[in-house]
Amino acid sequence: MSTTTHAPASTSFREAWRNPSIGLQRLLALLLLIGQGGITVTGSLVRVTGSGLGCDTWPLCHEGSLVPVAGAAPWIHQAIEFGNRLLTFVLTAAAVAVIVAVYRAGRRSELKWLAIASLAGIVVQAIIGGISVRIDLRWWAVALHFLPSMILVWIAALLYMRIAESDDAEPQRRYTPSARTMTVLAAVALSLILVTGTMVTGSGPHSGDAAAGMDGRLELDTRMLVYVHAACMYLYLFTTLATVYILRRSNAPKDAFNTSLVLVAALVLQWAIGVTQFYLGVPRWTVPFHIAMSSVVVAFCAFLYAHGRRRLPLLV
Repeated sequence: MSTTTHAPASTSFREAWRNPSIGLQRLLALLLLIGQGGITVTGSLVRVTGSGLGCDTWPLCHEGSLVPVAGAAPWIHQAIEFGNRLLTFVLTAAAVAVIVAVYRAGRRSELKWLAIASLAGIVVQAIIGGISVRIDLRWWAVALHFLPSMILVWIAALLYMRIAESDDAEPQRRYTPSARTMTVLAAVALSLILVTGTMVTGSGPHSGDAAAGMDGRLELDTRMLVYVHAACMYLYLFTTLATVYILRRSNAPKDAFNTSLVLVAALVLQWAIGVTQFYLGVPRWTVPFHIAMSSVVVAFCAFLYAHGRRRLPLLV
């Protein structure tokens, strides 16, 4: 009768970290990407529940206390805001894990810089969030808090794609210059969508704190801003559909073409959520879905951009 000896789990863990595999690096990068998008969703929950000042200072929750204080604010507002702050530490841990993994694996400098940029961005985001709390959630501060999150989603998506590439291979162009140009134009249009979206939010009813009311809000007509935002959305949809057409006509690699189709599907879903919000008067429950889809759209836009120039063969 034969017996099998299994290495202790702690030993296996140390071995995996001594020289992290491509699979482990990608898993950590995926967790970072999900976290970067996820924290924007929890941030939207803070806003639509009016919990933005559940912790009324920063870096402490309340003056003299790092954690919530009974009676300082409604307990549910404190729990939601403090919970969102705690997620920053989880996200930081994910970013640090990616940095450690790519350094221990001896990966190329591009990956190291993308990983470092992710961690630096998280720190900057925490500071911006603290500033927005200290100035009572002025609309422009909340906008400045959201937009860098989308940049961090883009960086995390690029990192996830680039980790799978060989460090020794030369980058190769995988679709035509016209398709590459169109993906850049689409990314610019996406930026316009995000900026105008924060302006719609800044003029809308969800300030982030129940007591703040409309103080510090953007004093422009919300309906007019919605129309501008929608025009940017249609511009982005047009440039993305043009990219799909060019990729199809030029027999682009199947993975790039499939990514473009997923991006179009995500855009259509995002459009449907936005139209629903408009006709229902922006009910609270729609906002987290709209924010979540923003991260999905940004991630797949970054995926499509990354497909245009890759180091091959891919590592497995």
